[in-house]
Amino acid sequence: MTDETSTLYAKLLGETAIIEWKALERFWAKGDLIWVDPTLDLITVAQAMAENRSDLFAKWRSDGTVGPVSADQALHLQTRDPEIWAVVVSPFIVIQVKGAA
Repeated sequence: MTDETSTLYAKLLGETAIIEWKALERFWAKGDLIWVDPTLDLITVAQAMAENRSDLFAKWRSDGTVGPVSADQALHLQTRDPEIWAVVVSPFIVIQVKGAA
């Protein structure tokens, strides 16, 4: 990891926050939410997006561990109202449900 990379990771980590689903619904409606499976590190995914690492992002999408929030996922999040961690990688908000999904 280079100093520049670790600096970006630290910056993104510092910008990560817990947020309620209700505050994210309008971003979901616009298609601006990216879901990250709990098996991945949220900040690593956000960093790959910020660095335009399309090769890595494509692999995660293919694996089904990263992608747009589906209607079923949105309904599940609305119903359960779990703890959600989020970080902005403009124009997207990258989210991850903490704990068991």
